[in-house]
Amino acid sequence: MRVSIPKLLGLGFSVLLGSYVFVVAPQMPGKIVSHVAHTIRGGRARAPAARSAPLFPPPGKKFVGIMTDSGPYDFTQLDRFTKAVGHQPSVYEFAQGWAVNQFDRNAIDRVAKRGMLPLISWEPWDYQHRSKIASLAGDQPAYSLSHIINGDYDGYIRSWAEGVKSLPYTIAIRFAHEMNGFWYPWGVLTNGNSVGEYVRAWRHVHDVFTRIGAKNIIWVWSPNIIWDDSINLAELYPGNSYVDWIGLSGYYGTPGTLLYKSFDATFAKTIAQLRKFTSKPLVITETGATNVSGLMAHWITQMFRQLPTNTGIIGVIWFEAFRVIDWQVTDYPAAAAAFRAGFGSNLYRVEWRPGMRPLFTVPLRHRHARGRPATTPSAAPTATPPGYRKVP
Repeated sequence: MRVSIPKLLGLGFSVLLGSYVFVVAPQMPGKIVSHVAHTIRGGRARAPAARSAPLFPPPGKKFVGIMTDSGPYDFTQLDRFTKAVGHQPSVYEFAQGWAVNQFDRNAIDRVAKRGMLPLISWEPWDYQHRSKIASLAGDQPAYSLSHIINGDYDGYIRSWAEGVKSLPYTIAIRFAHEMNGFWYPWGVLTNGNSVGEYVRAWRHVHDVFTRIGAKNIIWVWSPNIIWDDSINLAELYPGNSYVDWIGLSGYYGTPGTLLYKSFDATFAKTIAQLRKFTSKPLVITETGATNVSGLMAHWITQMFRQLPTNTGIIGVIWFEAFRVIDWQVTDYPAAAAAFRAGFGSNLYRVEWRPGMRPLFTVPLRHRHARGRPATTPSAAPTATPPGYRKVP
């Protein structure tokens, strides 16, 4: 069969395209993570993943993620955590502030190249000039919700939408999280904001991305766990057409809340309220445990024991950092051993790679783990929201 010049050119072009794909296999204790294919920087983003593409996480599985202080700019904490617990997390969460961080593809690519889904806590404020007084941390009038609604930041939002659209894989965006608190400028309890404005601001940002055509996004709506009945989370929810995953922040042992609470007890009340108005998959987008009473390892063991009964939870992201309190399991051998034992279950053997499509539906079934949790000496109740990390 005669080979024509066009056929030769076509073959050469195919080989050239093949050279654009790179493989990353970061070393881990005892194994190498799966290869991650990725389009070269500057190339056009692939079309959204086909419906036949594998789901992340696979149905019936749960992922474990990590959030550190250094984000994608230094993976030392990640590597230390991975070594201590025996497996690399499959989701990497990090913060980007509107006043400081422009869209940086290199930073996001660094996470993807490690075989982890990038989950960005996208924060409309100037974190470099936040008040160290918790009650004043959200006092930044320039970032009130009304400014977002009025389009004052549309240029910045569009730059991110265009940047995300250019990525050859899907990322998760956790926009304006913990909105039911007072410690961020977008919170409905500070900065002159109202409950209705939060929903309008969320939809405004989402609509800008939609107009740009950025479809490779998992939108994560992420309140703090509730601590009283003053705010109905349903009134802060942008709607199922604007949200893909539900996130929650909740910790054991935050300042002012010393009574022991298990993982289930920490999140149960809030999850019950959420399930009254949405069945979206749930991710614990921030959690951690203190060891001031020596119970970090016990809490972690309970977390991994109770997670399987929470079928609506598809992932847990551990806050591996020192922020007012040391939440790092790597600083406590017993806690690290407990995490390694729980993480070793096949339930959490989840790998992320470009081209996977997000899991958007889950069966809802929740049963509290049996057994009485350990307790610590009682402390008087305070107004500090449970699960809240005070701004340093």
